[in-house]
Amino acid sequence: MEKSEIEEGLIFSDVAAQLQQRGFAIEQTDRTRPWGGFLTIRENQAERFASVYFPDLDTTQLDHPGKLSPKMLLVAPHRRLSWQYHHHRAEIWQVVQGPVGVISSFNDVQGVLKRVCVGERIYLPQGMRHRLIGLQHWGVVAELWQHTDRTCPSNEEDIVRLQDDFARESIPTPSSSTRPP
Repeated sequence: MEKSEIEEGLIFSDVAAQLQQRGFAIEQTDRTRPWGGFLTIRENQAERFASVYFPDLDTTQLDHPGKLSPKMLLVAPHRRLSWQYHHHRAEIWQVVQGPVGVISSFNDVQGVLKRVCVGERIYLPQGMRHRLIGLQHWGVVAELWQHTDRTCPSNEEDIVRLQDDFARESIPTPSSSTRPP
């Protein structure tokens, strides 16, 4: 086993242990992403997740017609997620371990990398292009999905990739051809 695989296993185990110590139930652990992976928390724990990782966020004031979905993103050093956006969700990110890099824009042109430190928050409205980037060390980001369409909640396939370091293509969603970004 390589040093990077051991480090990845440790970071995922540490984050899982921290979540479980706080009483969160992990529904899914995905370490297969080429940039790192994520841990999905049960949706019925979204409000509690928000109170722990987004303590000053009043979820009753969020503009979301549907549910909230909590998860933790773990991004490896020197890796980055695709340049992407979503049709059926907005996202809120809170850096738990970092710093991390973030690029965002309301058009397809990637802007300047912003260094985001522990405790800082990023709001990504539906349709905003964005990319999370691992810097020198593993980054851990608490994430809340705000499902923007009650009749068609977002899922892992709700990704429109504009650029990807790993040659992955967008996964077409039934509404991707009929709705504007």
